[in-house]
Amino acid sequence: MPPPSFVVNTQGLVLRDNRYLMIVRGEHEDQAPGALAPPGGKVEQSAESGGVLEEILRREILEETGVTVGRMAYVRSSQFTLETGESVVDIAFLCQFKSGEAHVADPDEVAEVLWLTVEEIDAHNRTPPWTRAAVTAAEATRKTLAW
Repeated sequence: MPPPSFVVNTQGLVLRDNRYLMIVRGEHEDQAPGALAPPGGKVEQSAESGGVLEEILRREILEETGVTVGRMAYVRSSQFTLETGESVVDIAFLCQFKSGEAHVADPDEVAEVLWLTVEEIDAHNRTPPWTRAAVTAAEATRKTLAW
């Protein structure tokens, strides 16, 4: 029996002026098209030897939204199964905004980029339960760190 394998995914809850950077996933995305979510992506083979999750997440946030982040703090990890049957380990980080003008960089991946308060995320009609859970955990981390 082969050992279990997982897709490793990162997501960044980027904070700026008490608002979180959110994307609306592109309609061509395999998983959760049209859903409101933090930016991020799958971990791919890398030459990085340290800080792999953080560096991949920085790159994904920049590629998807044009935003650069500064400090990062671990928020939580979770596991779920894709519609394809693949298991995913998802790691969320709270990220401090550093620079950049948020925009849609790849319309196939990202349909819209928004800066939203926690209340706006909660009320948004495209917010799935997993995004709410990630934002709730990020808020707890933010308060602990006094960001």
